Amino acid sequence: MNLTHPFRDADGDKLREECGVFGVIGAKDAANVAAAGLHSLQHRGQEAVGITSFSGTEFHSHRGLGHVAQVFSQKELDTLPGTMASGHVRYSTTGGSGLRNVQPLFADLAAGGFSIAHNGNISNAMTLKRDLVSKGSIFQSTSDTEVIIHLVATSRYPTLLDRFIDALRMVEGAYSLICMTSEGMIACRDPLGIRPLVMGRLGDATVFASETVALDVIGAEFTRAVEPGELVQVDHKGTISSHRPFGSPAPRPCIFEHVYFSRPDSVMDGRSVYGVRKQIGVELAKEAPAPADIVIPVPDSGVPAAIGYAQESGIPFELGIIRSHYVGRTFIQPGDAARHADVKRKHNANRALVEGKRIILIDDSIVRGTTSLKIVEMMRDAGAAEVHMRIASPPTSHSCFYGVDTPERSKLLAAKMDIQAMAEFIKADSLAFVSIDGLYRAVGEAKRNKKCPQFCDACFSGEYPTKLTDFTELRPQQLTAA
Repeated sequence: MNLTHPFRDADGDKLREECGVFGVIGAKDAANVAAAGLHSLQHRGQEAVGITSFSGTEFHSHRGLGHVAQVFSQKELDTLPGTMASGHVRYSTTGGSGLRNVQPLFADLAAGGFSIAHNGNISNAMTLKRDLVSKGSIFQSTSDTEVIIHLVATSRYPTLLDRFIDALRMVEGAYSLICMTSEGMIACRDPLGIRPLVMGRLGDATVFASETVALDVIGAEFTRAVEPGELVQVDHKGTISSHRPFGSPAPRPCIFEHVYFSRPDSVMDGRSVYGVRKQIGVELAKEAPAPADIVIPVPDSGVPAAIGYAQESGIPFELGIIRSHYVGRTFIQPGDAARHADVKRKHNANRALVEGKRIILIDDSIVRGTTSLKIVEMMRDAGAAEVHMRIASPPTSHSCFYGVDTPERSKLLAAKMDIQAMAEFIKADSLAFVSIDGLYRAVGEAKRNKKCPQFCDACFSGEYPTKLTDFTELRPQQLTAA
């Protein structure tokens, strides 16, 4: 998160994870292992990457803007010696991009070097920063993660672990953290486990990552998830110790990890992400059937749900939209014409297949609605007789404050319109979303527990599981209806 820009208005028509983290301790050429792991997490952040290693006496860092393969050749990796390394991929922020915000962040504290990589968002970071600055702290970035460093530095507890725990007791929101000190590595999740973090073994080395796919890619064996509220400490001898200083509140992991963020070949909370997405399509077909000739996914994120929809409905699955994989993300689109051109560069209708057909389009979500509008128009231009849009998530009607790049609420289509009005806006013959109970069934729950939901689903329900100090006090309009 950028402390000066809590809401980021980029192209803004997809919810985007802001980062992924990876750490390894006890491995030869740890930086090389970290780079391979980060490459598999590239989907979680594509604009900046950093790796910090520890050689046994010194910390070494290299950070840059771009993809992992662009920033880290073997030449750069050779400057990062040691058997311990951590890394981070992220999306940059409007008004706050640049190397100073690229993680892992590093500081020389009184107790020694301290490196931190963070996936999530501290929802009282601006309030904490204001207090720290008034007491003399000097910040080098606009990242909320730096607040944790200052809280650790100013804590009066005797050990670094106790200072770290003391710091975490003061923060609100979501965090999965990988920290390094000269003594070893600490990995932890916030008490609700909103953002994911798993651990594994690579020979004698211990590995931490945002997703299991990173373990698969480097040949590591999945051990378990880091539990909500748990701190896992690993020293250079490989000794692992677990600390649980925050009690045992009911977990609330982000349900959108299953819908969109995670790679489909990952396993999240013991469930195959691909399998869950197919099942969402099954639930959607049961809840919102439509008379049609073919089911077409909006690539790539709509593919598993479209397969499930087609199998349940008996309507053939077809690739009616072809995606170019050689188009990078355009960070800021200056106007509607440019947005339209960008959609056309990324997606093109398979006219021979679509012409004259009644089609069902399956996508993962609708944010602003501008992309859905362009895709529906593309289908009509290709001669589709009818276009029915089905969405593999409930309406996204609230902003996320837990590490997801979300437009402010006034720009979310579902916050301004009912479903019929949304259908008219995107020019679809019909529009339907999977119900929130249908989504919960797809992830293995009988239904959503209304008193204590099993997941964080605030982007759909508006029920935020933590305090939102910065936004209720400094930006209260973002929590109200548009």
